[in-house]
Amino acid sequence: MIWYPYAQMKTMAPPIRVERADGVFLHTDKGILIDAVSSWWSTIHGYNHPVLNAAISDQLGKFAHVMLGGLTHDPVQQLTDKLSEWLPGDLDYCFYSDSGSVAVEVALKMALQYNVNRGCARHSVLALENAHHGNAMPVPTGERNTVLALKNAYHGDTFKAMEVGDDEDYHFAFPHKRGVVHIPTRIDALEKAFSEKGNTFYCMIVEPLLQGAGGMKMYDCSFLRRARELCDRYGVLLIFDEVATGFGRTGNRFAADLVLPDILVLGKALTGGYIGHAVTVARRKVFEAFYGDDPRIAFMHGPTFMGNALACRVALASVRLFEEENYMQKIRRIEKIEQSVLLGLRDERIKEVRVMGGCACIEVVNPSVLEGFREYAVSHGVFCRPFGNILYAMVPYVIQEEQLRTVLNVMRSWFTRG
Repeated sequence: MIWYPYAQMKTMAPPIRVERADGVFLHTDKGILIDAVSSWWSTIHGYNHPVLNAAISDQLGKFAHVMLGGLTHDPVQQLTDKLSEWLPGDLDYCFYSDSGSVAVEVALKMALQYNVNRGCARHSVLALENAHHGNAMPVPTGERNTVLALKNAYHGDTFKAMEVGDDEDYHFAFPHKRGVVHIPTRIDALEKAFSEKGNTFYCMIVEPLLQGAGGMKMYDCSFLRRARELCDRYGVLLIFDEVATGFGRTGNRFAADLVLPDILVLGKALTGGYIGHAVTVARRKVFEAFYGDDPRIAFMHGPTFMGNALACRVALASVRLFEEENYMQKIRRIEKIEQSVLLGLRDERIKEVRVMGGCACIEVVNPSVLEGFREYAVSHGVFCRPFGNILYAMVPYVIQEEQLRTVLNVMRSWFTRG
């Protein structure tokens, strides 16, 4: 029996069976449907794309996977070179994994060990080594044992990712969270947290500009700029979880282009939705804290399928498509149409309508308002999957205007129909 995600198996509606897919269309047992959510926000180029198909096929004729333990290969080197060239600042050091959740775990572990290696946490490797040799080393004030995170955060469903998350719908079974402070996306709350506990933070982790599964909540870049200033002042690593927000979803290529984090996490759209793969990218100062003659300061982590050759080839093809076919222009067009169709929508059942880049969201007052919407959308040729009190669209960027308007008008008509 298939155990489906995020569902009560006893009461869930039967899943829609997909027989094939191309472009923005799912060919299903319910008819042909426009995919309004891009398979959890990942298929930015649509389905069955010839360029991505060719990348997979060509690599498959050579080999599908070899481990990176003691081995390497051209696809992982080429993707790393491209990301290092493409990403802002000195985000040059790529550690691969097989999902966004794992990549977040890697980022948090990396941030903690960065502080251990520098002597900012109990049992520091370097502090012990220097004590043994009678050497003094500067140790920043305070023990770094706490993460600063956001209210309504979602960073994945592995354990540390759930700990820094703040979403009862997903994590209600794990209420005891130690060593994490959650704040709202307000500058006064940010400043208060740093003034009270800044010397205990080993990192701050955020979904920049757009909080996805926590409710499609949007906030201003001024919060991120202030976070960068405070992290620099207090010696705290700033992590951007751009698994959902990267590759244009916020209307920016990456939020990291606006404010440079110390560690960047990418997934989902990294491979154009073809294969699960993710990358945790660090700046030079982070990498150098692990680089030396002592094996005890090395980063001891290694997912079996990290740097998978198929995933790296299709990711490289996906990045090139994004770059060469001016996807930011496509996203600006999508945003403009979303604004024109949805922003004027008013209804007593609606709390707020929000649009940012490639994301359009209608937040309703009560989740019961959305009961039956999935079936309604399917009957109008659209696959859309609301959650809680959030109705949203995150369409593939290759969508045509007529198709996009179909999606948005289905969302709008749910409230305006007679």
